[in-house]
Parts: sequence; structure tokens; C-alpha cells
Amino acid sequence: MKKFNIRKVLDGLTAASSSSSSSSSATAQPGAPRESDAVQETLQSEHFQLCKTVRHGFPYQPSSMAFDPVQKILAIGTQAGALRLFGRAGVECYCQHESGAAVIQLQFLINEGALVSALADDSVHLWNLRQKIPAILHSLKFSRERITYCHLPFQSKWLYIGTERGNIHIVNVESFTLSGYVIMWNKAIELSTKTHPGPVVHISDNPMDEGKLLIGFECGVVVLWDLKCKKADYRYNYDEAIHSVAWHHEGKQFVCSHSDGTLTTWNIRAPAKPAQIITPHGKQPKDGKKPEPCKPILKVEYKTTRAGDPFIVLSGGLSYDTVGRRACLTVMHGKSTAVLEMDYPIVDFLTLCETPYPNDYQEPYAVVVLLEKDLVVIDLGQIGYPIFENPYPLCIHESPVTCCEYFADCPAELIPALYSVGSRQKRQGYSKKEWPISGGNWGQGTQSYPEIIMTGHADGSVKFWDASALMLQMLYKLKTAKVFERARSKDEKPSTDIVDEDPFAIQALSWCPESRMLCIAGVSAHVIVYRFSKQEITTEEVQLLEVRMQSDFNDVDSPEAAGEHTPTMPTPGASSSPQESEPPLQPTTGCNSTDGPRDNIPCLQVRSSPLKQSPGYQVKLVIQLVWVSGEPPQQITSLAINSSYGLVVFGNSNGLAVVDYLQKTLLLNIGTSELYSPSEPYQRQPRSPRKARQPSGALCEANDGSNTSDDRKSPTSGPTSPCNSDDERKQKFIDKVKLKSRRFSKTVASDFAKMSRKISSSGDQKPEQGKVAARRIQKRGIHKTKSPRGFNGKDNSFTRSRSSSVTSIDRESREAISSFHFCESFPRKTDSLLSPCLLVGTTQGFVIMVALSLPPAGDQRLQQPVCISSCGTLMRLKGGILTMALLDSTGTLLPPSYELWYDPNTSDEEKEKEREKSRRRRPASSPSSQEGQDSQFAVLCSEKQAKVVAVPSQTCLYKHSITETSFVLRADVVQMAGTNCVACFCANGHIMTLSLPSLRPLLDVNYLPLTDMRIARTFCFSNLGQALYLTSPTEIQRITYSQETCDNLQEIISELFTPVETPEAPNRGFFKGLFGGGAQSLDREDLFGETTAGKASRSLAQHIPGPGSMEGMKGAASGVVGDLARARIALDERGQKLGELEERTAAMMASAESFSKHAHDMMLKYKDKKWYQL
Repeated sequence: MKKFNIRKVLDGLTAASSSSSSSSSATAQPGAPRESDAVQETLQSEHFQLCKTVRHGFPYQPSSMAFDPVQKILAIGTQAGALRLFGRAGVECYCQHESGAAVIQLQFLINEGALVSALADDSVHLWNLRQKIPAILHSLKFSRERITYCHLPFQSKWLYIGTERGNIHIVNVESFTLSGYVIMWNKAIELSTKTHPGPVVHISDNPMDEGKLLIGFECGVVVLWDLKCKKADYRYNYDEAIHSVAWHHEGKQFVCSHSDGTLTTWNIRAPAKPAQIITPHGKQPKDGKKPEPCKPILKVEYKTTRAGDPFIVLSGGLSYDTVGRRACLTVMHGKSTAVLEMDYPIVDFLTLCETPYPNDYQEPYAVVVLLEKDLVVIDLGQIGYPIFENPYPLCIHESPVTCCEYFADCPAELIPALYSVGSRQKRQGYSKKEWPISGGNWGQGTQSYPEIIMTGHADGSVKFWDASALMLQMLYKLKTAKVFERARSKDEKPSTDIVDEDPFAIQALSWCPESRMLCIAGVSAHVIVYRFSKQEITTEEVQLLEVRMQSDFNDVDSPEAAGEHTPTMPTPGASSSPQESEPPLQPTTGCNSTDGPRDNIPCLQVRSSPLKQSPGYQVKLVIQLVWVSGEPPQQITSLAINSSYGLVVFGNSNGLAVVDYLQKTLLLNIGTSELYSPSEPYQRQPRSPRKARQPSGALCEANDGSNTSDDRKSPTSGPTSPCNSDDERKQKFIDKVKLKSRRFSKTVASDFAKMSRKISSSGDQKPEQGKVAARRIQKRGIHKTKSPRGFNGKDNSFTRSRSSSVTSIDRESREAISSFHFCESFPRKTDSLLSPCLLVGTTQGFVIMVALSLPPAGDQRLQQPVCISSCGTLMRLKGGILTMALLDSTGTLLPPSYELWYDPNTSDEEKEKEREKSRRRRPASSPSSQEGQDSQFAVLCSEKQAKVVAVPSQTCLYKHSITETSFVLRADVVQMAGTNCVACFCANGHIMTLSLPSLRPLLDVNYLPLTDMRIARTFCFSNLGQALYLTSPTEIQRITYSQETCDNLQEIISELFTPVETPEAPNRGFFKGLFGGGAQSLDREDLFGETTAGKASRSLAQHIPGPGSMEGMKGAASGVVGDLARARIALDERGQKLGELEERTAAMMASAESFSKHAHDMMLKYKDKKWYQL
């Protein structure tokens, strides 16, 4: 175990690193501490193991479906070779075929705990469902024929496989070996037929006679095959191609669906012509002619009932004139025909029946419809056929997921609170019956901490999910688009949109679980602050704050913006709505005319009518970035909210802005370069051919506590004092430009002349506005200190190149804000007391410390200004900054301070009591720093490396190069096994963890290469060894990197198979038994066994032992966990041998008892006889 301390860092003393430090790839820097007064690191590599836990959501691109009517388990196969199994709510399982070929058909071994899957690569697999993690027992790979259809009769071990050539092979599912019995296509059809009948599209045995097999060929020929006699009894011919066949339970009739939209009903003893031909959706001509052809009926099912008419359920068959009509499922019951429209195309459907026996009345009660993007279950027992309420989390993709966050170990009261407000959002009109897919059992694990997953979507919605105990249930849905006006048509779409589609899409989420404050950033450069309340309110006017953020180049090249950004403070006591305060001074009155560039125009229009807000998350403030001189606002790249400070901060490629959401004012709007102090220890490399500008000094932005929607300060404005007006500042700027213009070319000088004329004209138009604003600044005494951007403070020389040719280069390579972290730390090296701070990370690898000066809590917080000052760069790393965190001197994580939740819509007295009771500024503050001693660690992680910096000395203690050839996509400081570590996910697929603070590598697994940007956008770590990502557009994959969770996974996950007695077979009745009218059985073992049918051709198919069989386990036992696997195999084999020994012992005892009985009988028989009488 590695030990270290952090003393004498300020003195710069070089301490000898421990022996483990030299072997670690984490480098101890000069000044690293010695082992005295050590803090122990308890995390070791043994605490980590990576494995998948569970997959949630709708199966992506489904292709097939099956249902076990006894176990009540539903299986869905996909085009990517995945299997998803569903039972009762919370019982889900995911399996994957290694080949990745599409699953074309699934067949349950009903009530046997096994499943057969047929794939598009002509392989058949047997899955064992009796174990919690299903595994393949056997596989069979066909090499000469392509599989088109499979059929497994109830309580049979012989699987019929139809092929593209029209042949039928028979497989023993116990041994997965082929039988020598083959039905060849040329023997099934008539000898006079000159053409090939096509692939086999249907196989089923007669419900009343297992010896009769019904074979459907694509061309329209149906054959009733006698298995014993090996010949065709009847052949049924129809002109149209067949898609499916369904039996009547008495075995005397069957129904075929055809490609022209017709259904043909056949009597098995009348093959000459169909007994009935109907076109369910065809228009019947009056002259008695054949109805017009319709679309193919892809599937039909024929289910009977004891007390009424049978149900005929079919998909497809609509008329061709219904162009654009959605897919439909048709239910025909007696004389009524119900057409049920679906939201997506139908992939497959199954009718759920009370009995698994095909020769009994089916008594259908529901229809499971598998759509391309949904799963619908229809109740056949109620009028109107309502659907069941789906308990599975299959609506993740209702709108495409754009971002997600994962919170493990949340406050316990949070999930009930979200559920209570979310329960009011549920739809009505569902069936009152229980969900019919009710098999399996929940896991028995002890993992009980609450977990919440948040997903942001393209339509602007945010969904909250309860993810506790490896389950997923939607709690609450927030629709952020309600805040904005919607365009009624495409023609009304505003020209200020910066995206073609989904203008409300969520781009970033920042959530404080303790205070329940939520902040979202949208793709249209908007930020919305929400507060949670259990009371319903009506907001008369949405609070709006507009921010004008300019790029670095435009900041200097467009000095006219300085006059337009003079802060305009409304008078105290004015209306709380920023739109009502000082209308003449409102900066939103921009120009959007055809003869001028768009300016001061937001991308979206905030709703002007009253907004009724239901209990839950209610909008508190909307912040929008506006267009600047024809340039659209840049999308927001980072976002953070802090409930204790009452601040929201967001950044993009232009800079950052800090907003006080309590006072609804903009505190700071500044370019990234202005955050660097003049005495910057790091020399930033120029990002374009022009020279690097001189950074400005400290900043102190303030406000008067009133509600306003304008900017507090322009990034381009010079130092503002009470005696300065807009005209004076503009004139000074113009004079300086004219003074230095001799150094530039004539072209550039003329450009500045045009610019000065533009400024002068704009200044003449608004003289009074600037004077009023200046008077208000003087009245309130707001202090702003900032050197002019683009000027050298020492010699007042203009240092920036004016070459317009590099503008595009600079825009492409601007330094953007990549991350934020609120904390309580030491802003400067000389500080010894903690104070609120903001860590700012950039895409160039700089970490900047910003000090926050907050007024006292209570009324003063709502009235006095908040001051902000930049303290310069803390550290620089390679690559963009991804995450930042603080540890105290004992290695304990210091989370951002927060304020416990209180309901903002209660009475003032109750609200104040709750606030005083819940206010919490420092949840885990470290002690103040003593002279010569550091008391905090700053953990910084970028796309390339991680560093640990001692604070307040700002000395780098440890650094670790995470990757050289790739880059980190996501990094988080997480809690694990009672301590902390850094978890990273790289673009090359590696998942790594590093110890803290020494950055020792603890885990490095090549898990998942980046094949889709969706994974990079949604991958996130959480506490206690949990992580997740969107593995497909419709599915969330959860993984764990905790050894403890992996060890307990068998207990935590749900169980699919439960012992259930098979229902009794239907009673044949006395007369049917007497006269032979009941079901006829067949000894398939005798017919298909090797003794009668012989051996199949070895070249036809190859048997492959699965990993779930003993052979597969032996083959897999040579890996890293070979010893453990071999021990388990030995234990299984020992158990098998003990079982066999017990069986042999019992057999020997029975044999001995039988021998003793026979010997006793012989003795009694010959007891009194003489020897000659024997």
C-alpha cells in the first residue's frame, strides 16, 4: 500500500518517492512529499473488474419474436444478432450471438427453460435459460443450404428446419445432431410440376395428428406430408404466393395468407379448391367480379374460443389506394372487423392463448405486436381492444437521446418526490388487466442505494429514470420546449435558427440532487434554470435574460459593440420581469431586416403568454445568446449550476458568462483570453499567424440585485468609471486606432475609418441611452476594473494583427471553455482562508482559478452585488480539460457546496424556516491552510493526462500520462469502496481507473472501441463502480468496474426460469377415445432416430459445442480466470459423478431387492419338493 504526505511543498523540497512510485507510471514531481504523516490509499487493482450488468430500452432493429405461454417469457431477436428476454416488470436479460447475424426465427422449448434461435448465417443455436446469464449449449452450422423456417412442436425434441431449396431437415435438440430423415422438395410436390416450388415458408404439424406435417412453399403450394409413409397425402395449389399458414385447433381446416391480400380457407380433405376466399380490406365489386388486389397479408393467426366465434388476426393486406396510411393490425371476430393503426411498421405479432396445446380451444386473450420501434400488447378481452400499459422502459428513444447523466447514491427522498409528480403525467385509457408477460423473478441482491439516470432528448425533453437495483423505470418527464413559441409550419420557421432540425435539443445537463436545481443547455444557444416544486403555479411572464457573447476577433474588430453593451440598471422596485424594466434600454430590440445583418436577435422566441406549470420542475429563468453583427451565437460547450451560490455559469468558443439566477442578472460576460492574469506563468502558443494578445487583470463584476436582461459588461469595453460615458469611450477607442493606424496598410486603415464612421453614426443615434446608463452606474457606484482588450497596458500599444485573412483560421481554432467546477478553495497562493471559487477548464488545457465574493445569506444576498475576479492559471495540461475536483488533506472528496431543497412556492414563513433549516454552504470543507502547508489537492484530468496539484501552493505533485496515441472522451472523479479514484474512457476503447492522489493505474481494460459518436456523447461514470452509455439509438448499456458488484452479479440480476407445472392435456372424451377421434400421437424417436432413419450427411451441417456446455466450459477455462473456471468445472463434474453414483447405487439396491424377492419366491416354490420333483 502506497503512502505519502503533502508537507513542505511550499518550500520546494524534493522528497524521495516511495518504492511503489518508481514502478508506477504516475510521475512524482519535484517537491513530492515524504512518507511521514502519510495518508493511506486503500484502493488496489483487486477492487476493480469490468463487466456488463444489464441492458435497458427497446431492442434495436428487431427481427423476430417468440413467447413461452407457460413460463410467460417473451424473447425478441434483432438484426444484429442480439436476444432480449422479458418477463415481469424489472425482469430483463440480454444475450448476443457472436456472429452478429440477424435472428430470423425464435422457438421456445415450452416450459423447458430453453430457446432455439435461427440466424441469417444458416446457424441454429440452443440457449439454456435455466441459468441467470443464458448461454449457448449447442450450435449447428449449415453449409450447403440456407435456413428459411423452423418449427418445434410442443413437448417434442425434434426440430423441423426448412431451407431455401425447399427441403426439410430434422434436428434432435437434445444432442443437436441431424437425423437421416429428410423431406426432399421433389418428393413433396407433384411429379408433373416443372418449376421449383421455392423456399419453405411454413412448417406445422396437424394439431390432431402429429404424423401429418403441413409444408408451405413460397410459390403457393401447400403439402400435407405423412411422416410415417414418407409421402404426400394432399397438395393444395393457389395462384398467389403464400406468406403464412394457421391451423384450426381441430385439425380439419387451415388458413393461408397470400401476397394479393387474400385469405384462403382449406378443408384438408378437399384439396381441389379453397373452401373460402376473402379479401379483408378489398373493395367488393357489385358485379361479382374478383376484388381488387391489396397489399400482401404477411401473417395470419387463427384462434378459437369455446363460447364464441374464432379470432382471425392478421397484419398487412391494406388496399393499395391507402397511400401514406400507417401499418395496421386487423382483428376479425365474428362479423366485426377492427383495424388497429400502429405508430411504426409491424415486424411480427403473436396471439397469447390460455393453453399451450394446439389441439385445444385456444382462448386468446392478448396480441403482442412487435413494431420497428415499439412493443404493443392489445387486450382482446375488452371492447375496443385497449392496449396494456407497458412496464418496460422501452420509450428511451421516443425522441433521440442527445445526452445523459448518471447519479448513483442519490438522496433517498428524491425518487419518491420525482415519482409523485411524474405519476400525474401518465396516459389514461389502458387496459385494467395485469401485464400478461409475467414470468421470471427479481434478483435477491443487497444493492439498495438509489440511482437516477437523466436523459436529454432532441425534442427538448428531459427524462428522469429510477435505475436502482439494475432496473429502470421512468419517474418524470420535463418538456423544456413549452417555454418557447413553436412555429406552426415550416414557412413560419424563424430565420434566426442555427440548426435545421430539433431547435430545442438538449446539449448539456447540470443537476444538483440535493437542492433539486436543474439547468439545461440547448442546441439553440439557450440555457434554462429550473426549480423543483410540489405546487402548481401559473407564470404570467417567463423571466428572460439575453447575453451577447462575441468571438475574440470580433471583440476588437467591432468596437461599436461597446456602446451597445452599456449596462442598463432598472430602478429598484421595478417589475420582476426583465422585459418590463426600461423598455427603451432593452437590448433585445435588434435589427433583423433584409438590408442589414441580424443583431441582438435570439435564436428562439420565448413564450409571451402565461405559462401554466404543473408540479415538478418549473422554469425560473431563461438565458439566451443572441446574434452579433450577423454572426450566430456559438453553441454552449460547458455548463454548471451551484445552488449554494445561486450562480449559473456556461461557456462556449467565445468565452464564458456567469449569471446570478437569484437576482436574474448577468455578472460576467468575458472572452477566454481575458481570464489570464498579466503575470501569466504559462506562455500560450498563438493559435493563428497574429500575435497573442495581452491578457487583462483581475475582474470584479457586480450588479444591483434587480432583474434585468442586458449584459453587465461588454467584452470589448475599456475601464469604466462613473465619469465615462459611451461617447467618450468610443472616441478614445477611435483616437487610439487612428494613432496606430500608420503602422498598418492603407487597406486596413480604410477599414478602420469605415468602422469609426459606423461607431459615430451609432453613437449619434443613441446619445441619451449612454448618458442615462452612465448616470446609473455612477449612482450605484459599481466598480469594474479591466484593461482594454487588445491593448498592452504598459506602453498602450496595439499588439494584435489586423490581417483579416486569418479570421477564419482563428474561428476554427479558438480556445473554448470545456468544463467548470464550483468549489471552496484558496484562489491565490498567498491565501490561507477558504472562499468560494470557480475552476474553469479550456480546450487548450488551461485550468483557471476564479474567485467569487458572495454577500451574506438572506436578504443581503438578494440585494448586494456578487463580485468575480480572475486569479490566473492554476495549471496547464495536454489536451482539453475534462473534469476537475478537490480533495482534502486526507484524500476525501470535497463536493461543491449546495443548499438543501425547499419548496419555493410555499408561504413566506414556511419558506424561510425551510431555507434556514436547509442552508448548507460547506458540506465537507477542509480546514484553513497553515503557513507552509497545503490542505487540498486539485485533481485535474484532460484528454491526455491527469495531474494532482497541491493547493494553495499550486505545486504539481503527481502527473500521469493517460494516453499518447488516443484521447480521453469522458473522465470523472468517482467514489469507490469508501474512497475516490479517477475513471476514464478513451476513444480507443480502454476504460481506466487511477488512484488518488498518486494517480497509480488500477484498471486498464480494452472494452469498447469508439465506433459511434453516440457512445462518446452518452458515456458517463458514476459512484460505486457504475457506468453507462447508449449502445444503440434505443438501448442503454450499464456496466460496472467494481469487483464487488461483479462478484454479486449472479444474485443481483433477475432470474428468467421458474419451476412451473405444465398444464394438463385436454381431455379426449369418452367417445373420441373409443372411436379414435382424438389427437393421434407419433413416436418420433422411432421414426427419426438413427436406427430407423440412419445418419445424416456430415457435410450438410457442422455441430459446434456452445460455451454453456461442458465442452465449451473446458475450452474457456484456459483464460485469465482458468483456475477458477477449472475449479468450477471440476465441481460440476464431481456433482455429476456423485449424481451418477447415487443413481447407480439406487439401481443396484433395486436390483438386489428384486433378486432377493425372486430368490425368496423360488425358495417358497421348491421348499417342500424332493429333488426328483424338480
